[in-house]
Amino acid sequence: MISQRLGRELLFFDGGMGTLLQSKGLKPGELPETWNLTHREEIIDIHRQYVEAGSDIVLTNTFGANALKFHDTEYDLEEIVTSAVGNVREAARIGVNDGRKVYTALDIGPTGKLLKPMGDLGFEEAYEAFKEVARYGEAAGADLVHIETMSDTYEVKAAVLAVKENTDLPVFATMIFDERGKLLTGADVLSVVALLEGLRVDALGINCGMGPEQMMSILDEIMRYTSIPVIVKPNAGLPKQREGEVYYDVDPEHFAEAMCRIVKKGACVIGGCCGTTPAHIKAMTERCAGLVPAVPTSKKETVVSSYGQGVVLGDRPVIIGERINPTGKSKFKQALKEHDLDYILREGITQQEKGAHILDVNVGLPDIDEVSMMREVVCELQSVTSLPLQIDTVDIEAMEAAMRIYNGKPMVNSVNGKKESMDAVFPLIQKYGGVVIGLTIDENGIPDSADGRVKVAGNIIEEAAKYGIDRKDIVIDVLAMTISSEPEGAKITLEALRKVRECYGVRTVLGVSNISFGLPFRPAVNANFYTMAMQSGLSAGIINPSSEDMMRSYYSFCALMNFDHNCEQYIARYGSQTSAPVQMSEMTLKSAIEKGLKEESYQAALRLVKEKAPLEIINEYLIPALDVVGKGFEKGTVFLPQLLMSADAAKLAFAVLKEELARSGESAQKKEKVILATVKGDIHDIGKNIVKVLLENYSFDVIDLGKDVPPEEIVLRAVSEDVRLVGLSALMTTTVVSMERTIKLLRRDKPDCKVMVGGAVLNEEYAEMIGADFYGKDAMQSVYYAQKILQTAE
Repeated sequence: MISQRLGRELLFFDGGMGTLLQSKGLKPGELPETWNLTHREEIIDIHRQYVEAGSDIVLTNTFGANALKFHDTEYDLEEIVTSAVGNVREAARIGVNDGRKVYTALDIGPTGKLLKPMGDLGFEEAYEAFKEVARYGEAAGADLVHIETMSDTYEVKAAVLAVKENTDLPVFATMIFDERGKLLTGADVLSVVALLEGLRVDALGINCGMGPEQMMSILDEIMRYTSIPVIVKPNAGLPKQREGEVYYDVDPEHFAEAMCRIVKKGACVIGGCCGTTPAHIKAMTERCAGLVPAVPTSKKETVVSSYGQGVVLGDRPVIIGERINPTGKSKFKQALKEHDLDYILREGITQQEKGAHILDVNVGLPDIDEVSMMREVVCELQSVTSLPLQIDTVDIEAMEAAMRIYNGKPMVNSVNGKKESMDAVFPLIQKYGGVVIGLTIDENGIPDSADGRVKVAGNIIEEAAKYGIDRKDIVIDVLAMTISSEPEGAKITLEALRKVRECYGVRTVLGVSNISFGLPFRPAVNANFYTMAMQSGLSAGIINPSSEDMMRSYYSFCALMNFDHNCEQYIARYGSQTSAPVQMSEMTLKSAIEKGLKEESYQAALRLVKEKAPLEIINEYLIPALDVVGKGFEKGTVFLPQLLMSADAAKLAFAVLKEELARSGESAQKKEKVILATVKGDIHDIGKNIVKVLLENYSFDVIDLGKDVPPEEIVLRAVSEDVRLVGLSALMTTTVVSMERTIKLLRRDKPDCKVMVGGAVLNEEYAEMIGADFYGKDAMQSVYYAQKILQTAE
């Protein structure tokens, strides 16, 4: 079993497949996976070359083999996967002359689609597609599954669950980061590591997108957080041109030298991606032979994450916003009953703006379907905020439903010391990952002493270990009991906080405001107790971030304990403080669009159109709001889900204005046309779809030709529609030739048409080489170019 060697010795992957297939005659637009059947000897030969070069793990030629890609082809998916596994095994039989074991890795790549709510592919639909391939691969004899080149944490979660729930194979997962250490959908290294470790993959890492030198800093960050073996599979540098031929700028010798340094940084499994050849892998295995990788060390950080960021529960306390909870909140109860999701989203956004780091989500009411509501609220909240969520429910079915579709590693509130509770909750933490809150309650109730609560905490930690749940993923709540009925309650809680931290070294959490139930002027008691609790070791307080008393306590404590460097956050918040109360104003259209609140945008547009002309509203509110969101996305402060929700909000507002324009007889400015297409042979349209959303919101008329589009079709539409700008996208090296052919045909038949290109396998030099006018490194750059070309004054 590979699991017995993983992390104990250096293991070698193979290299790229696409460029080798092209050298053997793969035609533009031809599906590489079909060659497992139609050109079996050529595929076996490529695998054999990698085996002889020293690869311990060889990937099947199944990167794009899934039902979404092969649903309408003449080829049977099961037959393709079975043949692909057999081809690797046959290559190993032929190529191994020293008796070593070569492992067959079922290669699973992305579907090429964005998952809902960002795109149109459902989470469970993606799950089913991955499940089918995984089952076929295991039945055919694969030794492990390698999920690679993933740019979306949600999609990789669907893939990992599909493999783990339907096979017994080890799971490797690698993501494609950009130079900022971010995924396309916004995740940082910490959030990716938290998610994948929570899902209990066997190894994780990075592949594609950049060369080995560019991966070094990202590897350093991965090593900082992960406790499991790390995989690194770079490209052979960047694609360039020499005498009309495409090549990658890192040769085998330099690739091997860089990979040697990567091993010394901590990678346990290394290989190559785009542009690497058997020569690169041979140089790498020879240069790194004899190196012993560092044994992965167990990291102790308690981390919760969303799709966009991780939050560490460390020495500096964090704030868990308590407002998405019906307890004692009549307006919130009414919102739940009336299915007023915008009210709930506003509560989430408000808490984020007030300083919350995590949002508690509790939607339990006797007369609603909590399972359905919890699932829906979690999805909607993750569309407008990148803060991690705390799933707060006593309904186990609702807890699992939320954990399954949650995009990240959530906090889970809660488990207690009763056997029934632990038997129900711990399997979910084991399966989906999460940081679970342990309440110090058992069959005997809440202990009336600090030592009693510490003992219950120990029992919870001990039982969790039986499920493989490390104590770093347990946060203990020693319970704040109201002092109006229990005079010693605060003292017992504070003592228990200190002892839990001293005895077990775990993080702690409290519902702080419980301390003051039944008392007048509760904020004074709450704020003072909050400070005392933080001083006693409280890691996370569940509080109302809109309570200025609580926030003063928090910022003051952080400044006093030197958690706030140079008191910067304290000064930023209170440096211009006045005694005048802040008046809450009605949300503006610009603000609603920036926050992605659809109903608020619609209502704000209805109000404004009574006072201002539609074109004036577009220029003064819509476009400035989209500029703010677009620039935030470009800087990495706004994430893809928020970008798309803002776009939806803008569309609703524009619908109001469009109706008013029609009624008044006015007309909006003529929209310039832009054609977008993913080129022939490529089904990955994520990047194209993001560009489409942005262009439409900047008033361009987008003609979306979809994916796998022949060059002739693109050129025909450009000519017939007299389009002056075409945008082309490609993810795979094997399809860039289709992009180049499309550009050549456009130059011949529509010479006045400009071409912008984008995709993970491209860069500025390569784009220039294939004749493109512009390379867009991100979606906003494409918008700026379209504005420059089409909207400049003549």
